[in-house]
Amino acid sequence: MDLSDFPGGDLVAKGLRDLATEQETAEALLVATGRARLRRAGIEVPAGADAIESPEHRLYELLEARDEGTAHGRYNALVRRLVSFERAAEHAASR
Repeated sequence: MDLSDFPGGDLVAKGLRDLATEQETAEALLVATGRARLRRAGIEVPAGADAIESPEHRLYELLEARDEGTAHGRYNALVRRLVSFERAAEHAASR
């Protein structure tokens, strides 16, 4: 499955790479947040994602540390892109 075919695929691909190298980036935390649904869609998520406690909170804290005033909006935008990706990947996997 070519992740770039789906909306948000760039974020998920980077998050998967970052998780594989144990980097805690916004993309890695986003993928860790959606790990169960991504796996159900056939995406191989590194096991390290399971070790991250409260990835949603850590993602928000990371965004807040960068710019407190825009953290909420950026968090919501990232989650929307993840959900779009998950829906498209699930649809493709069900074919």
